[in-house]
Amino acid sequence: MNTQRVLNGRYELGELIGRGGMADVHRGVDTRLGRTVAIKLLRPDLARDPQFQARFKREAQAVAALNHPSIVAIYDTGDHAVPGGPEDTVRVPYIVMEFVSGKTLRDLIRAKEVSIDHAIDFTLGVLSALEYSHRAGIVHRDIKPANVMFCEDSDTIKVMDFGIARAMADSSATMTQTQAVVGTAQYLSPEQARGETVDARSDLYSAACLLYEMLTGRPPFVGDSPVSVAYQHVREIPGLASSLNPEVSEALDSVLVKALQKNRADRFQDAAAFQRALRAARNGVSVPDAAAGEEPTDANNPAAERTAQAAPYALTGAAFLDDSPSGRLRPLNDTLGDDQAIPAQVYEPSESNDLPLGFPPERERTPRQKSRRRTWIATLVIFTLLVLAGGGLWLYNMMNQPPPPVAKVDVPAVSALTESEALQRLYNARLSPQINRLPHDTITKGTAIGTVPAAGTAMEPESKITLNISDGPSAVKIPADLPGRTEAAARDVLRQIGLAGAPGTTMANSATVPAGIVITTKPAPGETVAVGTTVEIVVSTGKVAMPELRGLPRAEAETALKNLGLGIDVKEVENSEVEPGKVTDQSDAVNALVEQGKTISIVVAKAPAPKPTPTPTPTPTETGRNRD
Repeated sequence: MNTQRVLNGRYELGELIGRGGMADVHRGVDTRLGRTVAIKLLRPDLARDPQFQARFKREAQAVAALNHPSIVAIYDTGDHAVPGGPEDTVRVPYIVMEFVSGKTLRDLIRAKEVSIDHAIDFTLGVLSALEYSHRAGIVHRDIKPANVMFCEDSDTIKVMDFGIARAMADSSATMTQTQAVVGTAQYLSPEQARGETVDARSDLYSAACLLYEMLTGRPPFVGDSPVSVAYQHVREIPGLASSLNPEVSEALDSVLVKALQKNRADRFQDAAAFQRALRAARNGVSVPDAAAGEEPTDANNPAAERTAQAAPYALTGAAFLDDSPSGRLRPLNDTLGDDQAIPAQVYEPSESNDLPLGFPPERERTPRQKSRRRTWIATLVIFTLLVLAGGGLWLYNMMNQPPPPVAKVDVPAVSALTESEALQRLYNARLSPQINRLPHDTITKGTAIGTVPAAGTAMEPESKITLNISDGPSAVKIPADLPGRTEAAARDVLRQIGLAGAPGTTMANSATVPAGIVITTKPAPGETVAVGTTVEIVVSTGKVAMPELRGLPRAEAETALKNLGLGIDVKEVENSEVEPGKVTDQSDAVNALVEQGKTISIVVAKAPAPKPTPTPTPTPTETGRNRD
């Protein structure tokens, strides 16, 4: 394996799968966990620039705090050395991320594979991610099609590249030191283009630009240069999406009109409101905006002015009483044909006579005619008074009836869900959850315990509700299986149960535990300690200390070496000064560290061989002499 392609001895780099202005993204493998990951490396030519270093690290810090199914997860960060010159190296930072298989929205838009329903679903997914990040205090600041991926296998949206994201407390920094606008021009909010403070509503504007492009195939504004596009965001009103795509409904147009307002106070104030408006628009309900619906009256058209004045009365159902606030009886217009109409007969007292205007003067009538006329007038007056009385009573009842009760919503069940899933379910139920973290001995940290009020309770929409999230147990037991693991694996286990490994590593000799493997911990495995306790990890050196063998009987020396897992090579040497069977020498010095299983040579004294007895010379006998 080429070590230049392995980061931190753990992450193996694969093929290049993406390239941006600041970093390259490779497919990789976490050799420790055996899973596929995406590894984002800052380009070496930018690694020397502190601004790019800070921006790259800010991305890791921003996303590491976010745990949401629509946001690409961060697993790890680090840096590695690459050659920067003949005698120079550059530390290039990297981010290890969740590997996502799918297509970016930019690719789908270019391929014309986004329908209106898809556009709404994709935008709802982006808004879900933004709602979560905004609640965590993070503004993305670069929402665009290239930073949103659709995973067809899981049918989910993933928001990527928080490279220029900032905490809301630091969101005033919308420009770099060179006064270059941060963000992508086609999706830039007016306040970003002006270099003003940025907040969550800036992301919502960019999301609206994204929705506009998915619906029409082009951004709201296009131009020859980023500067001209940014100017249009500040000064010009985009055309209705329906003018480019007739299939876009009036309700969707109304959502885009509100979301693309220049003044952020006129837009949706949070992602949840934007989501509700989109869901309503899917059902044909437009965004209620009285200011947008008013039309100026024409001063040269009295009929239009009277219609505008009478609008409030028509809305209350009282149009049959008053044509306008002037108090006149309503004109009784009717048509004789397509072009002829009966002139309006309006009663207005005149200074010359009391006859209705427009009627011819009365002829002289007989007493019988006058009596009949008075009868008809009295009948008409009585009938009119009855109608007015009945209408007034009906109007009074209409104006004073109590408003219809607001439909309540049931609290959904969230137990055993992750924190992000529980929050999403409560938001979808139109409730406003407040998180309360509680210690719990059996429920995993970050998992929902339940709600107060409990699931099934009927509440008013947008009511506040307490979401209890497990903070894990207050005390935990050090796992008994830590001995035998690698140091890194032991630290991971301690972190997962809320304990911290000591900063340094304690090394100890062991006759049986291989080098780099945990021997024990302090406190010992099996002991119960408080959450957050620092645990010392004792790791084997893979060596043993050589004991003193000289002077020991051979059997004791062999036992001592065997207990240490060492081999033995015995050499017997005659020694008249040392008791036979005792060790006189050893190959390794006392207390020297030797590798496990090494063979140690020892010298054992043995008794010298006995000296041969000399044969005596025979003495000549007398007989012999006599013979001579």
